[in-house]
Amino acid sequence: MRCFLAVDLPDSLAAGVAAVQDRLSDADGLRFTDPAGAHVTLKFLGELPPDRVDEVEDAVESAVDAAGVAPFDASVGGLGVFPSLDYIRVVWVGVDDGAAELTRLHEAIERETTAIGFDPEGHDFTPHVTLARMDDARGKDLVRRVVEDESPTVGTFRVREVRLKKSERGPDGPEYETVTRFSL
Repeated sequence: MRCFLAVDLPDSLAAGVAAVQDRLSDADGLRFTDPAGAHVTLKFLGELPPDRVDEVEDAVESAVDAAGVAPFDASVGGLGVFPSLDYIRVVWVGVDDGAAELTRLHEAIERETTAIGFDPEGHDFTPHVTLARMDDARGKDLVRRVVEDESPTVGTFRVREVRLKKSERGPDGPEYETVTRFSL
């Protein structure tokens, strides 16, 4: 299974995510994510053999406990890109309130999953929701202009759990399914 650990946005914020994507709809070369599957990835695990699921679940349970994060509110808004405005691969909306708690969860999950053999992240953690991936640079100028000039608000939601998710390739992009929930 291709797996990752995430905090899902509620269905009530899907329209807000779609509205931000609409601001970028004229940019050629963007491949948009499905707003109904919007999430903040805490750790990408990659291919997870079925016989390691229990081990990962135990590690994540320990990590969530060790992070000491109680349920909290997270606000989603503002725009950014990875890796830079000069070379855009991913366009995202950020997390303002709640970023510290998400970072604590990420750091604890990173410690526990690397301890059981998963590769450490090769970049700093920035809590975000991916809006689109840039397949080519035709729309780069429009994306840059929107990111620099606008700071949209998606909304606020209550974070109560971390989820182990599996991703399967579908005809319209990835389809996500929750494998396990870890309550805060």
